[in-house]
Amino acid sequence: MKIKLIVVGKTEEGWLNTGIDKYLARLKHYIGFSLQVIPDIKNTKHLSEAQQKSKEAELILKQLGNADVVILMDERGKKYNSVSFSQFLNKHMVGGTGSLVFIIGGPYGFADEVYNRANGMLSLSDMTFSHQMIRLFFTEQLYRAFTILKNEPYHHA
Repeated sequence: MKIKLIVVGKTEEGWLNTGIDKYLARLKHYIGFSLQVIPDIKNTKHLSEAQQKSKEAELILKQLGNADVVILMDERGKKYNSVSFSQFLNKHMVGGTGSLVFIIGGPYGFADEVYNRANGMLSLSDMTFSHQMIRLFFTEQLYRAFTILKNEPYHHA
């Protein structure tokens, strides 16, 4: 199985990039993982939220294959603890999922077209975090999940 994380817009804070890079390097030991950055939409001050989400949706949907299992990072999504998230990933690996794609949208979330394409939604918290911070939280949790599956000491339950 391969895992891809699609994000809208580059990560602007250097300290976030440092943290994300740390977990990306660690993930290479466990699974094929890629991070795909979709460029920010230009001239957004002249666009409504709906128009911006629609333009982002076009770019997101172009990155998806027909067989991809797509999980949106969304505040209304299913919540897991770290162990149950590792079990979710294991279920996909054992079940023969070829490509599992997680998507973190832009500041206004997703257009309906992206929701319609999704196979599920995942929430990391009841709190609201910036779409850039979620990138770090998600990559850390993904790394943690694989250490749990390998019974390694990173996760102390």
